[in-house]
Amino acid sequence: MKKYLFLFLVITSCASVQNIDSEKNKITTILDNWHKAAANADYNGYFDAMTENSIFIGTDATENWNKEAFQKFAKPYFDKGKTWNFTALERNIYFSKDGKTAWFDELLNTQMKICRGSGVLTKENGSWKISHYVLSMTIPNDTTDAIIKIKAPIEDALISKLKK
Repeated sequence: MKKYLFLFLVITSCASVQNIDSEKNKITTILDNWHKAAANADYNGYFDAMTENSIFIGTDATENWNKEAFQKFAKPYFDKGKTWNFTALERNIYFSKDGKTAWFDELLNTQMKICRGSGVLTKENGSWKISHYVLSMTIPNDTTDAIIKIKAPIEDALISKLKK
């Protein structure tokens, strides 16, 4: 009996690992295709990968958009074929215990050099959709002081405005 229980636990554990790997592969494909859709100015392909209540947070402090606002912002870029081209250099994917939510972080090769993306995907009708995405520019620690000097006038004004 103990042998059967042990065998059952081993098989169940292996199946669980395979399922996680399968879901990671699905999410990797979705994110890679999402980035490719932007690079190819495929408006529908890009926004269809996002939930209706999704949020996109860009690199500028003022860029915190729901899907509709982000679509309005991005449409002229897609229409002109002048979008962005991000390619994942590294990606980590994690799952909630119930398997219905996944979150990730990624390093991206972009026209802004290395950026970091992070986000959340949720399962809708058996398919993964992007529900939250944050894009950040990376700043090497040794250059932080110089960057702060450059952005201080702009962001000091924004800080004053936001405090009101």
